[in-house]
Amino acid sequence: MATQQQQPPHQRPIQQDWANREYVEVITCSIKKISDFLNSFDTSCRSRLAQLNEKLTRLERRVEYIEARITKGETLP
Repeated sequence: MATQQQQPPHQRPIQQDWANREYVEVITCSIKKISDFLNSFDTSCRSRLAQLNEKLTRLERRVEYIEARITKGETLP
């Protein structure tokens, strides 16, 4: 017959404490990874939106220039 070793009563809370700490560490690491990803995503989006904004600004200037030339009756090159 297999004998079961029972832990002394004072070790159960200690083992439970370590299990809780390990669980908290896993959750903390997961939250950090999510936070890092979101910060990276935010930076990437801001950069791409800034580039898009620059392109749109250039296009708007070109359209305004072409409209002004058409209004004045000038020919386009």
